[in-house]
Amino acid sequence: MAPLGQMSDYEIRLVRIFKTVVECGGFTAAETALGISRSAISQHMNDLEGRLGFSLCQRGRGGFSLTEEGKEIYQAGLTLLTALETFKSDVNALHHSIKGELNIGITDNLVTLPDMHVTHALAELTAPHHSVAVNIHMEPSDAVIRGVMDGHLHVGVVPAVNLPTSLETRLLYDEPSYLYCSVDHPLFDLPDEAISAVQIASAPAIAPRYPLPSNARQAHDTLNPQASASDREGAAFLILTGRFIGFLPEHVAAQWVAAGKMRALHASTQHYRTPFVLITRHDRRPNRVVNAFLSFLKQPG
Repeated sequence: MAPLGQMSDYEIRLVRIFKTVVECGGFTAAETALGISRSAISQHMNDLEGRLGFSLCQRGRGGFSLTEEGKEIYQAGLTLLTALETFKSDVNALHHSIKGELNIGITDNLVTLPDMHVTHALAELTAPHHSVAVNIHMEPSDAVIRGVMDGHLHVGVVPAVNLPTSLETRLLYDEPSYLYCSVDHPLFDLPDEAISAVQIASAPAIAPRYPLPSNARQAHDTLNPQASASDREGAAFLILTGRFIGFLPEHVAAQWVAAGKMRALHASTQHYRTPFVLITRHDRRPNRVVNAFLSFLKQPG
């Protein structure tokens, strides 16, 4: 008899039947457990013995008993079936547990946005049943874009401005910005109706040195730039001096507005919106951590 080759699904089924017969103590008792007739069980046992090349049990008037080979096959069958169950459990666990790391680049001052899409997705990704290391890189948008393109970063969050076509984008936030002055500025105590367009256009203002959409650039073009800032936090510093007016995202300015230290000027006309997107490479390699993070992100309402 040739050695047993690769086992088929049918042969594994025969081993399961044999295990049940042994544990039930015979063919008759196994009928109910298996839900098949005694003659069908007998045929399956004959098939298994034929494939293995030796007798597994004695059955007849003297009752049911295992041969020495049958005892060995029963133990080997337990090992096989246990391994199969372990494999199935491990595979199923992979669907519920995620392992690896996520490298994400984010531009400045997004954490105070009221729609916390990134925060909520990171909370899902780092739940106790997962094992994910999250590495956040706070960088200017051009550095985030470069990081995603060269593979240093898995994903990035940047304004949707001048993005390479090799990147895939998903809208996360539509950020409103308004023109602000601080409590120490001459315009702070004047009502909007007492502030003319000429006063706004002539007041020293802040020019941004960070990427902005065209509508934002147009809003800045009407101002009188006397200082510049490389990011929104820098603009806030300059506004709080009381010497300059400048645009800030509403969520960034909210803490100073609530404290009575800033106010928006002509909010109905002096405003613009900046879309922020999550970026990935079009040709990125399959990655379960990244795919899970993307699935946890909620689209803006």
